[in-house]
Amino acid sequence: QVQLVESGGGLVEPGGSLSLSCRASGFTFSNYPMSWYRQSPGKEREVVAQITKDGDFAKYADSVKGRFTISRTNAENTVLLQMSSLKSEDTAVYYCNAGSEITYDRGSVHYSQRHEDEYWGQGTQVTVSS
Repeated sequence: QVQLVESGGGLVEPGGSLSLSCRASGFTFSNYPMSWYRQSPGKEREVVAQITKDGDFAKYADSVKGRFTISRTNAENTVLLQMSSLKSEDTAVYYCNAGSEITYDRGSVHYSQRHEDEYWGQGTQVTVSS
């Protein structure tokens, strides 16, 4: 049974930090690029951060660059999202995703990773408020 289980959400004051964790099971984790998405009320789900299968490249939305860090430990089937300098506009439900496409360039070479199967976690609420 495929599962992506997020944890670590909660209430934090503006300027604070929070770390989200996603633990995967039921599939070969190291074969999947991993992503964190978020969705606020009335808005579409948006990608926040992505990381390649072996963790050698990470990609971020402009809105979180320099504040969020994605990492993974394939031996433990986990992906983390460390968030700092949080703002009220970071308030959202955060979702872990396995398999969605990540594209990136290294020099003149364009790379893409995705998996034909795609999985989602149930989401974890992050609220940034004083």
